Amino acid sequence: MNVAILGAGSVGCFVGGAWAAAGVAVRFVGRPRIAEEVAAEGLTLTDFSGWQARLAPDAVDFGTRPAALAGADLIVLAVKSHGTAEAAKEIARHARKGALVLSLQNGVSNVETLRAALKDRFEVIQGIVPFNVAHLGHGRFHKGVAGDLIVQEHAATRALAAAVARAPEGAPARLRLADDMPAVAWGKLLINLNNAVNALSGRSLLEQLKQRDYRRVVAASIVEALDVLAAAGIAPAQIGPIPPKLLPHAIAAPNLVFNNLFLKVQKIDAKARSSMADDIRAGRPTEIDFLNGEVVRLAQRLKRKAPVNAAIVDLVKQAELGIEHLWSPEDLRAHVLQGHKVAPVFGY
Repeated sequence: MNVAILGAGSVGCFVGGAWAAAGVAVRFVGRPRIAEEVAAEGLTLTDFSGWQARLAPDAVDFGTRPAALAGADLIVLAVKSHGTAEAAKEIARHARKGALVLSLQNGVSNVETLRAALKDRFEVIQGIVPFNVAHLGHGRFHKGVAGDLIVQEHAATRALAAAVARAPEGAPARLRLADDMPAVAWGKLLINLNNAVNALSGRSLLEQLKQRDYRRVVAASIVEALDVLAAAGIAPAQIGPIPPKLLPHAIAAPNLVFNNLFLKVQKIDAKARSSMADDIRAGRPTEIDFLNGEVVRLAQRLKRKAPVNAAIVDLVKQAELGIEHLWSPEDLRAHVLQGHKVAPVFGY
């Protein structure tokens, strides 16, 4: 199987690199900046457990032109969600008809966007990345949170999963197969509601999660999202050790409980940070419209309100414009939750 990673940034380089280290034929398509870095340094992949793999520069097929998609059997889309429509045009223009397209993107709407654009020329399936990847420079990409990829059950993904599982070099990018991917995607989105709070905190993921007031904001956004999903008849899948309905209560638990129990289960290291924080720092557009914004849009379609998530969207939009975006735990909680106590019994 020939695999092409379109949008080879942090996630694409880590996942594709781990697959390549496991013996899968992988071609990368990404930005010139990363292409130059990989050409000089190769790919060094690490994770929180101490696992490491390195691919020398001449062992990495990394290009910047989408024409490299030609001949790929599987195209893995790892671009930011706001780039999906443009990526679909590049796939239609350069990939061979009948290639399988796997979306490994945040949010829940990318697959619909791809299917509408690619129609019956390509088969589109969905996947999620339940872990964080940080680009540490010099061709190094670090997986800072535990978890396996979850992808839609398909003959091609079964074959890829088997190939990766056979080689220990690919272990940090193993695939778990699932049938009900929309439910999985919504389950992942609930967890990703922390991304915006992390970005607004200006702290590492571990430092941010140790502060209960930050977690109270995240918990309130999840409670609100669960109410909206219930009204829409959507049951999100469980991602990780905690069921969706219990997730906000676990997240907003007192520090003694959360830091000594839940945080240890999640296995988050000090290098982990959200991609949204990286985007704001670099002056790039974020994926806020495809995370908290998805909750707000679903609520609007149901003639409901989602004030907590809407407030978070507004703050991230301001940060994108360069307005001061570093919030203390106390100030963020007071600003976002003022007048919007979603679950007073739990102190959110």
